[in-house]
Amino acid sequence: MITLLSKLFIKNCREYSRPEVRRAYGVLCGGFGIFLNIILFIGKLIAGTIAASVAVTADAFNNLSDAGSSVVTLIGFKLSGQKPDPEHPYGHGRLEYISGLIVAMVIIVMGFELLLSSIKKIVSPELTEFSWLAVGILAASILVKAYMFVYNRLTAKKIDSVAMKATATDSLTDCIATFMALMAMIAAKLWGWKIDGWCGAAVSLFVMYSGFTAAKDTISVLLGQPPEKELVEDIERTVMAHEGILGIHDLVVHDYGPGRMMMSLHAEVPANGDVLELHDMIDNIERELNRKFDCEAVVHMDPIQNDDETTNALKEEVKAILNRIDPELKMHDFRIVPGNTHTNVIFDVIVPFKYPMTDTELKTKVGEELELLEGNKYYAVINVDKAYV
Repeated sequence: MITLLSKLFIKNCREYSRPEVRRAYGVLCGGFGIFLNIILFIGKLIAGTIAASVAVTADAFNNLSDAGSSVVTLIGFKLSGQKPDPEHPYGHGRLEYISGLIVAMVIIVMGFELLLSSIKKIVSPELTEFSWLAVGILAASILVKAYMFVYNRLTAKKIDSVAMKATATDSLTDCIATFMALMAMIAAKLWGWKIDGWCGAAVSLFVMYSGFTAAKDTISVLLGQPPEKELVEDIERTVMAHEGILGIHDLVVHDYGPGRMMMSLHAEVPANGDVLELHDMIDNIERELNRKFDCEAVVHMDPIQNDDETTNALKEEVKAILNRIDPELKMHDFRIVPGNTHTNVIFDVIVPFKYPMTDTELKTKVGEELELLEGNKYYAVINVDKAYV
């Protein structure tokens, strides 16, 4: 159904990375979700009343809250599409993430309320009434929610949306909650088991866990997380494909919402090259990155002395030292400053987060290893960087 509706109402529906297409999918899925959840609320409320089941009734109101969540998702996509303004020069794309967080919070609250209702039913158990009408409504609801999970999940992958992913998670928890309510009704009919409250409690814990997981995903994006490995490798290939680039480092990617990415990096170039030619190449690289990744890219030109045999030989020695200490350690911006009594060896070391050695311990270790090299007395001047990718 969503595929058909997208073809009818979304122009260029397969160009998922375009901001207007992403928003259109969010609005379409949100509106369709509101319609289905209201239908399910009415059906489950009737089923819960007939069967006198707290699990079914709670699940009905959960669907009503889902309709509200769909409204939040829809509004989030609409607002995130607003153009940048003086107060928000990077746009409003993160509002989509905030809408996903609100949906996650609603999931947690509904799970907690279901847990309270279930505990009351456990303390004072009652046998649920069996009704074929209620069974039919619940079975149909399971199928509808399973369908909603599938289309929300597929759409989330197509447009890379954490908000849609949270909505898909919500649909899956509803599907399981309804299934447990149906099983409790059947168990009461066949064996007289009063497990409605226990089933509701089990479902509520799963619902809250799902809500916490969805919240964690959206909060992680809002706080700032490293870019995906595939993106980093693609950026490196794109830059290194230009003749004259010796290496890149200090790559930082900022996410201001889908389609609103900014990146900066240092591109190493020969120090003896023509400045105007190198600057022209850097401009071309920036334009290529902007076009290929739909972002705003800033490339810093970093001159590297690569034609001095002494510097190159010492650079390889330092690389070997770092590799012996830990293969995870990388370096950049290597240069030397010779003097009468010693030679300063200056470079940056990239250290992973949560590295077991402190910055001071690492500097001391590298300095001690450097002093053991034959030749001039070497003094290490080290700046420790963190790996942001």
